[in-house]
Amino acid sequence: MFLSIDDGDGTGRSTQTALLAEFLRRSGREAVVCRDPGSTRLGEAVRELLLSRTDLRIDRRAEMLLYMAARAQLTEELIRPALEQGKTVISDRYLLANVVYQGHAGGLDVGQLWEVGRAATCGLQPDLTVVLDMPAAAAATRLQRRLDRMEQQGDAFHVRVREGFLAEAAKAPERIVVIDASPPIDEVQSAIRKALALRT
Repeated sequence: MFLSIDDGDGTGRSTQTALLAEFLRRSGREAVVCRDPGSTRLGEAVRELLLSRTDLRIDRRAEMLLYMAARAQLTEELIRPALEQGKTVISDRYLLANVVYQGHAGGLDVGQLWEVGRAATCGLQPDLTVVLDMPAAAAATRLQRRLDRMEQQGDAFHVRVREGFLAEAAKAPERIVVIDASPPIDEVQSAIRKALALRT
C-alpha cells in the first residue's frame, strides 16, 4: 500500500508521518518512510537547491520541474521497489504538493502539472493521500525555526496553498482525505488511522 501525507507548512506532517509508520510497524507491517523531495542522493541534492539556496533565482516552472525530477528518482529508486516487495510506503509529500504549491498557489496550469506528474512517476499515485488542514495563519505560528525558501513565499501564497489542497480533495474524495490538524497530536493521529482503516 502506498500512502502520502501532505499539508500546508506547519501542520505537523512530519510528526504524523513518523507516528503512522511506528503504528504500522507495531501492527506487523513493514513500513518504508520517504520524503519528497529527498530520500535519494539526487533527491536530497535537489531538496537542498530548492529549499536552502536563497541566492538563486528559480523560476516557478523550473522549480516545478526540479521537484518532478526528484520525484521521478524517488519513485524508481525507492517507492516502486518497496511496493513490489509488499511493503507499505508512506511518503512525506508527493505529487499533490507540486500541483498545489506551483499550480494553485504559484500560478502554473494545474491540469498540465498533473500530466507532467504522471510522466515523472509513470502514473504511480498513492492509494490514499492525507491532507492535514488548518488555517495558514495558525499553521505559521507553529514554525518556530528559520523558514526555508518555500516557507518564505508570503501569507497570501500560503492561503492559496490551503485553498488548493481543499479544492483538490473536493475533486477526488475517494483518494484524498482532509483531516483537521488543529487538535492535539494524538487526536490527529487517531483520525489518520481511522481514515486508513476505512480504506483497507
